[in-house]
Amino acid sequence: MDTALMEDLYYSMLLGRHFEYAAKENYFQGNISGFLHLDIGQEALSVGAMKAFEGDVFTTYREHVMALSRGMSANAIMAELFGKVDGVSKGRGGSMHMFSPKIGFYGGDAIVGGHIPNAVGCAYARKYQNKKTGCLVVFGDGATNCGGFFESINIATSQKLPLVFLCENNKYAIGTKIETVSAFSKQAKKVEAYMPTVEVDGMDVLAVYKAIKKAGEYIKEGKGPIFVEAMTCRFEGHSISDANKYRSSEEMKKCKELDPLLKLKPLLDKVFVEKIEAQVIRDITEAVNFAHESPEPSLAELNKYIFTDEGLKHAL
Repeated sequence: MDTALMEDLYYSMLLGRHFEYAAKENYFQGNISGFLHLDIGQEALSVGAMKAFEGDVFTTYREHVMALSRGMSANAIMAELFGKVDGVSKGRGGSMHMFSPKIGFYGGDAIVGGHIPNAVGCAYARKYQNKKTGCLVVFGDGATNCGGFFESINIATSQKLPLVFLCENNKYAIGTKIETVSAFSKQAKKVEAYMPTVEVDGMDVLAVYKAIKKAGEYIKEGKGPIFVEAMTCRFEGHSISDANKYRSSEEMKKCKELDPLLKLKPLLDKVFVEKIEAQVIRDITEAVNFAHESPEPSLAELNKYIFTDEGLKHAL
């Protein structure tokens, strides 16, 4: 694979890792409130998918690293976590609602599986508009147990929609082991009757990049949707309030041995790695400082962005 691409993937994963470290630290310092779902350990999946896919993206509430890799600035994302006006959603969305139509990032979604039908609608629109790009929807293994998931794969298949379904299978739905709530540990089994399925090592950024790049090319050919299952594991609990006690120390040890950063690092020039590590620290420090300095939202704008201007006129 091209050296420049591998360097970009490594930088993005390292930036994401340190961004999440900073988010965790600032949460416990009281600078961030509300929900916080960290992507530590799953950076290969987030970075590889976002760098490979050309089109619109819908994702889950664990989306900080995806937003970074898609092109949002660390400053704007950190400010959003702080609830400040310079945040990507003007401080109103917080951790779970990063959103930027300019770069085709249609946000995290707080509802498990709730965004999947939205992605189907996006794919239908792109087909109707005769656009050559399609849509990508990212969701966890737990979302495949939702009724809306099955409705979505059925409609996407029957209408041959340009949609990549990317399942990040970290084997836990919040704190519940997948085997206790699902008929299959591999979620592709649920989808095989509808569309082609691909399994990929979600801890290998190069493998994820190649799989999503190929899936993106597939949907452009008008063949309909495709399902990619990335086997991954997170290093933290489900959210900042989850002590992660349901996983044994042995399980966590095996998980961390698969660290995607350690897998890619030996393939890169040592001088580059040292340079980029220093750059990432500077970037994250700048993002935290930016978030601290950004203004708080004004009370006078409390009702803003609830309605469109036209809708507000009708409501009044």
